[in-house]
Amino acid sequence: MTSEPQTALQQPDHYDAFADAYSRATENGLFTRWYARPAVLDLLGDVAGRRVLDAGCGSGPLLADLRERGASVAGFDASPAMVRLARERLGDAADLKVADLSQPIPYDAGSFDDALAVLVLHYLEDWSRPLAELRRVLRPGGRLVVVVNHPVIPPVMYPEVNYFATVPNEEEYDFDGVCATLTIWYRSLSAMSESFTAAGFRISAICEPPVSPDTPPELLPQGEPDPTHFIGFIFFALEAPS
Repeated sequence: MTSEPQTALQQPDHYDAFADAYSRATENGLFTRWYARPAVLDLLGDVAGRRVLDAGCGSGPLLADLRERGASVAGFDASPAMVRLARERLGDAADLKVADLSQPIPYDAGSFDDALAVLVLHYLEDWSRPLAELRRVLRPGGRLVVVVNHPVIPPVMYPEVNYFATVPNEEEYDFDGVCATLTIWYRSLSAMSESFTAAGFRISAICEPPVSPDTPPELLPQGEPDPTHFIGFIFFALEAPS
Protein backbone atom coordinates (compact mmCIF):
# COMPACT_ATOMS: atom_id res chain seq x y z
CA MET A 1 0.00 0.00 0.00
CA THR A 2 1.44 3.38 -1.04
CA SER A 3 1.10 6.16 1.49
CA GLU A 4 -0.17 9.56 0.40
CA PRO A 5 2.38 12.40 0.31
CA GLN A 6 2.35 14.61 3.38
CA THR A 7 1.66 18.28 2.94
CA ALA A 8 4.19 20.62 4.51
CA LEU A 9 2.49 23.38 6.50
CA GLN A 10 4.77 26.36 6.15
CA GLN A 11 5.06 29.86 4.90
CA PRO A 12 6.15 29.87 1.26
CA ASP A 13 9.83 29.05 0.87
CA HIS A 14 10.37 28.42 4.59
CA TYR A 15 12.27 25.16 4.55
CA ASP A 16 12.03 24.27 8.24
CA ALA A 17 8.86 22.23 7.70
CA PHE A 18 10.49 19.97 5.12
CA ALA A 19 14.25 20.37 5.64
CA ASP A 20 14.94 16.68 6.26
CA ALA A 21 12.79 15.57 3.32
CA TYR A 22 14.38 18.15 1.02
CA SER A 23 17.87 17.04 2.02
CA ARG A 24 17.03 13.39 1.38
CA ALA A 25 15.39 14.12 -1.97
CA THR A 26 18.21 16.27 -3.30
CA GLU A 27 21.20 14.35 -1.94
CA ASN A 28 21.44 12.30 -5.13
CA GLY A 29 18.87 14.11 -7.27
CA LEU A 30 19.46 14.86 -10.94
CA PHE A 31 19.03 18.63 -10.67
CA THR A 32 21.21 19.06 -7.58
CA ARG A 33 23.82 16.30 -7.30
CA TRP A 34 24.41 15.79 -11.04
CA TYR A 35 23.58 19.19 -12.53
CA ALA A 36 23.88 22.24 -10.25
CA ARG A 37 26.72 21.13 -7.99
CA PRO A 38 29.14 19.93 -10.72
CA ALA A 39 28.48 23.06 -12.79
CA VAL A 40 29.15 25.37 -9.84
CA LEU A 41 32.39 23.55 -9.03
CA ASP A 42 33.47 23.82 -12.67
CA LEU A 43 32.82 27.57 -12.67
CA LEU A 44 34.86 28.01 -9.49
CA GLY A 45 37.80 25.88 -10.62
CA ASP A 46 40.69 25.55 -8.17
CA VAL A 47 39.54 26.69 -4.73
CA ALA A 48 42.45 25.36 -2.66
CA GLY A 49 43.37 27.93 -0.03
CA ARG A 50 40.44 30.21 -0.89
CA ARG A 51 37.75 31.33 1.57
CA VAL A 52 34.27 30.62 0.18
CA LEU A 53 30.85 31.70 1.45
CA ASP A 54 27.69 29.76 0.52
CA ALA A 55 24.64 32.03 0.87
CA GLY A 56 21.62 29.80 1.36
CA CYS A 57 23.77 26.77 2.04
CA GLY A 58 20.92 24.38 2.90
CA SER A 59 22.22 21.14 4.39
CA GLY A 60 25.74 21.90 3.16
CA PRO A 61 26.53 19.56 0.23
CA LEU A 62 28.37 22.25 -1.74
CA LEU A 63 30.31 23.27 1.34
CA ALA A 64 31.41 19.64 1.75
CA ASP A 65 32.49 19.52 -1.91
CA LEU A 66 34.48 22.74 -1.53
CA ARG A 67 36.12 21.64 1.70
CA GLU A 68 37.27 18.43 -0.01
CA ARG A 69 38.90 20.64 -2.67
CA GLY A 70 40.88 22.57 -0.07
CA ALA A 71 38.71 25.64 0.49
CA SER A 72 38.01 27.28 3.84
CA VAL A 73 34.22 27.37 3.96
CA ALA A 74 31.44 29.33 5.61
CA GLY A 75 27.72 29.28 5.01
CA PHE A 76 24.39 30.56 6.20
CA ASP A 77 20.73 29.80 5.68
CA ALA A 78 17.49 31.38 6.84
CA SER A 79 16.25 27.95 7.96
CA PRO A 80 17.58 26.83 11.36
CA ALA A 81 16.66 23.25 10.44
CA MET A 82 18.83 23.42 7.34
CA VAL A 83 21.74 24.83 9.34
CA ARG A 84 21.31 21.99 11.83
CA LEU A 85 21.66 19.47 8.99
CA ALA A 86 24.71 21.31 7.65
CA ARG A 87 26.33 21.16 11.10
CA GLU A 88 25.64 17.43 11.26
CA ARG A 89 27.34 17.04 7.89
CA LEU A 90 30.32 19.33 8.44
CA GLY A 91 30.90 19.45 12.19
CA ASP A 92 33.40 22.16 13.09
CA ALA A 93 34.84 22.25 9.57
CA ALA A 94 32.63 25.16 8.47
CA ASP A 95 31.57 28.50 9.95
CA LEU A 96 27.76 28.12 9.84
CA LYS A 97 25.16 30.72 10.81
CA VAL A 98 21.42 31.29 10.66
CA ALA A 99 20.94 34.46 8.63
CA ASP A 100 18.60 35.89 6.00
CA LEU A 101 20.04 37.06 2.68
CA SER A 102 17.34 39.72 2.43
CA GLN A 103 18.88 41.37 5.53
CA PRO A 104 22.45 42.51 6.35
CA ILE A 105 24.56 39.36 6.68
CA PRO A 106 26.92 38.82 9.64
CA TYR A 107 30.32 38.94 7.92
CA ASP A 108 32.97 41.64 7.64
CA ALA A 109 33.68 43.47 4.40
CA GLY A 110 36.20 41.73 2.17
CA SER A 111 36.07 38.46 4.14
CA PHE A 112 35.79 36.05 1.19
CA ASP A 113 37.51 35.20 -2.07
CA ASP A 114 34.37 33.62 -3.52
CA ALA A 115 30.66 33.50 -2.74
CA LEU A 116 27.80 31.33 -3.95
CA ALA A 117 24.08 32.06 -4.24
CA VAL A 118 22.78 28.76 -5.60
CA LEU A 119 19.00 28.42 -5.99
CA VAL A 120 18.27 31.16 -3.46
CA LEU A 121 17.89 34.52 -5.23
CA HIS A 122 14.83 33.39 -7.17
CA TYR A 123 12.90 33.30 -3.88
CA LEU A 124 13.39 37.06 -3.52
CA GLU A 125 11.55 39.87 -5.26
CA ASP A 126 14.26 42.48 -4.70
CA TRP A 127 17.86 41.53 -5.47
CA SER A 128 19.43 44.90 -4.68
CA ARG A 129 20.26 44.38 -0.98
CA PRO A 130 21.28 40.70 -1.30
CA LEU A 131 23.67 41.46 -4.16
CA ALA A 132 25.03 44.53 -2.39
CA GLU A 133 25.71 42.44 0.71
CA LEU A 134 27.45 39.72 -1.28
CA ARG A 135 29.51 42.37 -3.06
CA ARG A 136 30.44 43.88 0.33
CA VAL A 137 31.78 40.66 1.85
CA LEU A 138 33.90 39.82 -1.21
CA ARG A 139 37.46 41.05 -1.48
CA PRO A 140 38.36 43.18 -4.52
CA GLY A 141 38.66 40.78 -7.43
CA GLY A 142 36.45 38.21 -5.69
CA ARG A 143 33.91 36.05 -7.50
CA LEU A 144 30.21 35.32 -7.08
CA VAL A 145 28.46 32.34 -8.69
CA VAL A 146 24.68 32.70 -9.00
CA VAL A 147 22.28 29.92 -10.00
CA VAL A 148 18.57 30.55 -10.49
CA ASN A 149 15.66 29.01 -12.35
CA HIS A 150 16.08 29.66 -16.05
CA PRO A 151 14.14 32.76 -17.21
CA VAL A 152 12.76 30.90 -20.24
CA ILE A 153 10.77 28.55 -17.98
CA PRO A 154 7.67 30.80 -17.77
CA PRO A 155 7.17 31.09 -21.56
CA VAL A 156 7.54 27.30 -21.83
CA MET A 157 5.70 26.07 -18.73
CA TYR A 158 3.66 29.02 -17.46
CA PRO A 159 2.60 31.05 -20.52
CA GLU A 160 0.31 33.19 -18.39
CA VAL A 161 3.40 34.67 -16.66
CA ASN A 162 4.70 37.88 -18.25
CA TYR A 163 8.34 37.20 -19.18
CA PHE A 164 9.29 40.88 -18.94
CA ALA A 165 7.78 41.44 -15.49
CA THR A 166 9.26 40.47 -12.14
CA VAL A 167 6.44 38.32 -10.83
CA PRO A 168 5.90 35.48 -8.34
CA ASN A 169 4.75 32.04 -9.39
CA GLU A 170 3.64 29.37 -6.92
CA GLU A 171 4.94 25.90 -7.77
CA GLU A 172 4.27 22.53 -6.18
CA TYR A 173 7.14 20.17 -5.33
CA ASP A 174 7.33 16.69 -3.81
CA PHE A 175 10.40 16.18 -1.63
CA ASP A 176 10.62 12.51 -0.66
CA GLY A 177 6.87 12.30 -0.05
CA VAL A 178 6.46 15.75 1.48
CA CYS A 179 4.59 18.27 -0.68
CA ALA A 180 5.66 21.90 -0.54
CA THR A 181 4.59 25.07 -2.30
CA LEU A 182 7.48 27.32 -3.29
CA THR A 183 7.12 30.83 -4.66
CA ILE A 184 9.62 31.53 -7.44
CA TRP A 185 10.14 35.14 -8.53
CA TYR A 186 10.78 35.08 -12.27
CA ARG A 187 12.46 37.94 -14.11
CA SER A 188 13.93 38.43 -17.55
CA LEU A 189 17.55 37.83 -18.42
CA SER A 190 18.05 41.55 -18.94
CA ALA A 191 16.58 42.29 -15.48
CA MET A 192 19.05 39.82 -13.97
CA SER A 193 22.04 41.36 -15.74
CA GLU A 194 20.94 44.88 -14.78
CA SER A 195 20.74 43.81 -11.12
CA PHE A 196 24.26 42.38 -11.25
CA THR A 197 25.81 45.48 -12.80
CA ALA A 198 23.86 47.81 -10.48
CA ALA A 199 25.45 45.99 -7.52
CA GLY A 200 28.93 46.56 -8.95
CA PHE A 201 29.57 43.15 -10.48
CA ARG A 202 31.00 42.36 -13.87
CA ILE A 203 29.54 39.33 -15.67
CA SER A 204 32.33 36.97 -16.73
CA ALA A 205 30.22 33.98 -17.83
CA ILE A 206 26.62 32.93 -18.47
CA CYS A 207 26.28 29.15 -18.69
CA GLU A 208 23.63 26.57 -19.59
CA PRO A 209 25.71 23.45 -18.89
CA PRO A 210 24.97 19.78 -19.46
CA VAL A 211 24.68 17.38 -16.57
CA SER A 212 27.78 15.71 -15.21
CA PRO A 213 29.17 12.98 -17.49
CA ASP A 214 29.03 10.70 -14.44
CA THR A 215 25.23 11.00 -14.14
CA PRO A 216 23.56 7.59 -13.76
CA PRO A 217 21.69 6.97 -17.05
CA GLU A 218 18.47 6.02 -15.26
CA LEU A 219 18.19 9.57 -13.87
CA LEU A 220 18.28 11.25 -17.29
CA PRO A 221 15.06 12.40 -19.01
CA GLN A 222 13.76 9.77 -21.37
CA GLY A 223 12.75 10.38 -24.97
CA GLU A 224 14.85 13.52 -25.43
CA PRO A 225 17.20 14.01 -28.41
CA ASP A 226 19.97 14.98 -25.96
CA PRO A 227 19.00 14.02 -22.41
CA THR A 228 22.19 15.58 -21.00
CA HIS A 229 20.97 19.09 -21.91
CA PHE A 230 17.67 20.53 -20.70
CA ILE A 231 16.19 23.83 -19.58
CA GLY A 232 16.56 23.94 -15.82
CA PHE A 233 18.82 26.55 -14.26
CA ILE A 234 20.96 29.37 -15.56
CA PHE A 235 24.47 29.92 -14.13
CA PHE A 236 26.32 33.22 -13.79
CA ALA A 237 29.96 33.83 -12.86
CA LEU A 238 30.41 37.40 -11.64
CA GLU A 239 33.49 39.38 -10.65
CA ALA A 240 33.84 42.11 -8.04
CA PRO A 241 36.26 44.49 -9.78
CA SER A 242 39.19 45.87 -7.81
